Amino acid sequence: MALNSLFRVDNCFVNLLLYMSERPLKFTKPILFWRSLFTLIFSSSLLIPSVGIQPAGAQISQYCQLSAKAIQEKENLRLSALKGKKDHQRRYQKLVKQHAQELQNCRTRNWPQTQAIWLRLYPCDTQPGAIDQIMDRIVSRGYNQVYLEAFYDGQVLLPAAANPTVWPAVIRTVGTERIDLLDVAIKKGQERGLKVYAWMFTMNFGYTYSQIPSRQDAIARNGKGQNSIEVVDNRSQIFIDPYNTQAKTDYYRMVQEILRRRPDGMLFDYVRYPRQAGSDSIATKVSDLWLFTPATQEALFRRAKNAKGLELIRRFLSRGYITAGDIGQVDKLYPQEGEPLWEGRNIPPAQKSLLSATDRQKILQLELWQLAVAHAMQGIIDFVALASYPAQQQGIPAGAVFFSDGNQAVGQGYDSRLQPWDRFPSSLEWHPMAYATCGDNNASCIATQVQRVLSAAQPGTNVIPALAGKWGESISNRPSLEAQMQALRQFSPQLKGVSHFAYSWQYPEHDGDRKFCRNP
Repeated sequence: MALNSLFRVDNCFVNLLLYMSERPLKFTKPILFWRSLFTLIFSSSLLIPSVGIQPAGAQISQYCQLSAKAIQEKENLRLSALKGKKDHQRRYQKLVKQHAQELQNCRTRNWPQTQAIWLRLYPCDTQPGAIDQIMDRIVSRGYNQVYLEAFYDGQVLLPAAANPTVWPAVIRTVGTERIDLLDVAIKKGQERGLKVYAWMFTMNFGYTYSQIPSRQDAIARNGKGQNSIEVVDNRSQIFIDPYNTQAKTDYYRMVQEILRRRPDGMLFDYVRYPRQAGSDSIATKVSDLWLFTPATQEALFRRAKNAKGLELIRRFLSRGYITAGDIGQVDKLYPQEGEPLWEGRNIPPAQKSLLSATDRQKILQLELWQLAVAHAMQGIIDFVALASYPAQQQGIPAGAVFFSDGNQAVGQGYDSRLQPWDRFPSSLEWHPMAYATCGDNNASCIATQVQRVLSAAQPGTNVIPALAGKWGESISNRPSLEAQMQALRQFSPQLKGVSHFAYSWQYPEHDGDRKFCRNP
């Protein structure tokens, strides 16, 4: 079946897929992890009073949080409005608008200008007034952006009766088939002055995808014959081959459907390969890499620039090494060619005669290893570019979520996630997950992670770190959000935004009530 007969997409999609499948490795000057990799180849009285001097009458909290009195007043009106009291409905809507304006004014005058929170919705959130309550709480805590999970664990937040993707809908309860919770949440948030981003898993397509018989070639495999279910504890995680056209087509279609709900932005998470444990957390040999699917291998073979190069790539991929004998055989097979060549390899003709067979083998094997790693990571870069393209074409911001340490080299090996965030373009927002733990009262390691990202970012890159924690108390060996925010304040000229993971951490009881449909 022709690609464009599968579903309606904009006309440039087919060309974009072709471009991505042939996209060359970038051989720009590397930084951080890439330095090693590419050396050889490539205002309101309702707000809590602040500490410090403020303009007369402003009384603005440092974090723009509403007072307990204001929060309770709004909640009482919401509950009364749910019972159909017209006067209370009007007063509630008026207060919602008032708080939206106050939040906007406060965030304009206080750092950070953007303060976001990560949010997952559940089927129980289809109950009347549930989304209003959630968004009210978010505003009350001083947040002006929401990162709303739209695709995760192999489920998509689209109505079951209007879901043209290959993934099941998050909400599958009988009688809720036409409820568009994503659209409702975006609109409810925007009514309160919140920008609502759609937050999506990216290369992690979820277990349900692996159960589709026609998608087996799209699932990433390493040289040991394993897919990601076999190397991680979480069986909901299935990572795909970023070079596979079917996987790209499926994801592109879903992105378009989510964009129809007009979110204020899109965030792409899991832009990496699986995190493995123990010694497997470092990729040191070809069989550790997720290169053993047809599309990835075909794309790798296209990196060859002559027959010698292609033959050595094939042998290296099949065995994980090459010998001096392999090189000699290839020389005899293609005597009309000079040195084996592939993308990024430019060897002076005279070099061959100056090297011993042993030295030549060592150099070629190292360069083949670096080519394999670079090819795996280029797939991630290209997939993010494809995923973010529809949003950027519509002028909607897009961002990539990543671990600041996910791109590191360790000796001749690399972090198994192979997350090349330092090569993401400055046109994307950068959302580093600064989740380091250095004690309940110590945020220095968190600041170090953010500093590393800021040092790598090109001027103009919008870096918005994600912090994990709670207001007013430490949790999971992390200091309070106040302490973490204070540690990042030193970067305020560069950082205009910070996000907090997650709503469930701020309101664990409410999150549990929502998850299991309990009425508190």
